[in-house]
Amino acid sequence: MVKLITGGKGTGKTKKMIEMANNLIDTEDGNVVFIDYNKKSMYDLKHKIRFVSLDEYPIKNIDNFFGFLCGIISRDHDIETIFIDRLLKIKNIELNHLIPFIKEIEQLSQKFEITFVTSVSCDLNEIPEELKAYECL
Repeated sequence: MVKLITGGKGTGKTKKMIEMANNLIDTEDGNVVFIDYNKKSMYDLKHKIRFVSLDEYPIKNIDNFFGFLCGIISRDHDIETIFIDRLLKIKNIELNHLIPFIKEIEQLSQKFEITFVTSVSCDLNEIPEELKAYECL
């Protein structure tokens, strides 16, 4: 399952994701991963959540990031949920890249039974029609 949380800057997307992750870690048997482009959210998450700051890795584009996700999944077969905050802040990722990327992570989700929750900083009317079915906020 893939869920998108959308909204303009300052609408509480990150706060909502942190709250969701902190609640999940107490109820899920598997692991929870929280990926952000910097360390800003690290101290708001419970210590059992694996936090990954992308500023420590040479991610250059959406394809690099997809490979990075595959590496995380291959390392830990107990992951149940991956949160990806501020997806469009990752280097060279634009709104038009979202459709193929979301379809790729949906395949990962089905194959490995992982839920992906991703925040995208844009208004609902800017989201491509194909992605509106993933909306959860």
